[in-house]
Amino acid sequence: MIRLNMTATPQWLDLAPDLRLQVAPLTTALMVSARADAALEALPEDASQEELALVMAKSVARRAVLDWEGVGDDAGNAVPVTPEGIDALLDIWPVFEAFQTQYVAHGLLLDAEKNASAPSPSGNSAGARAIAKPARPPRAAVAPAPTARQG
Repeated sequence: MIRLNMTATPQWLDLAPDLRLQVAPLTTALMVSARADAALEALPEDASQEELALVMAKSVARRAVLDWEGVGDDAGNAVPVTPEGIDALLDIWPVFEAFQTQYVAHGLLLDAEKNASAPSPSGNSAGARAIAKPARPPRAAVAPAPTARQG
């Protein structure tokens, strides 16, 4: 069952000790906007899945992150949320992983819940489990049927 959040209020994500992000709900509009990001369009055709994942995560985060706590400059002074700051934050591996898991993947899990079953990897029956009993081997060789003589 999908539980709808009818208020669509922002929420806080605890991504690391002393690091919290306030994020907007992961909506269809946000994802469509992120997918249309110029940074994604600029990726080469042969970009790896890892490159695509990072660029997409940054695109989503730039649209979703509304505020943060625990982010500072070199001197330890709190800094405001900026697109450049979000990109720099997601360049930190544990933060990227936590954001992917707690925000992006959570939204994708909701998307997957709408399907009763996943598609088979290569066709309708490729992933199916056989339910019919195997056929028995023939008991004895059968003689071929007689053919009509032409005459």
